[in-house]
Amino acid sequence: MIKSSFISVISQEENRGSVEFQVVSFTNKIRKLTSHLELHRKDYLSQRGLRKILGKRQRLLSYLSKKNRVRYKELINRLDIREPKTR
Repeated sequence: MIKSSFISVISQEENRGSVEFQVVSFTNKIRKLTSHLELHRKDYLSQRGLRKILGKRQRLLSYLSKKNRVRYKELINRLDIREPKTR
């Protein structure tokens, strides 16, 4: 998974409270819950948990984009979260 490769880079700093580390951990939880919900479509409690985690990750990403745009773009590209804008 992406977790082991990217967390190794972040954990070298040993800053597990950093925004990047939290976004990576939330992203891994989101991917696990998404695969779970593909099998169990009527698991409404997991759907609620997924929505809560998505909201937390969105708030952290918006904070990071306001604070440091370079770190935000680097994180988005590494995790492959956002779709590239096409015009």
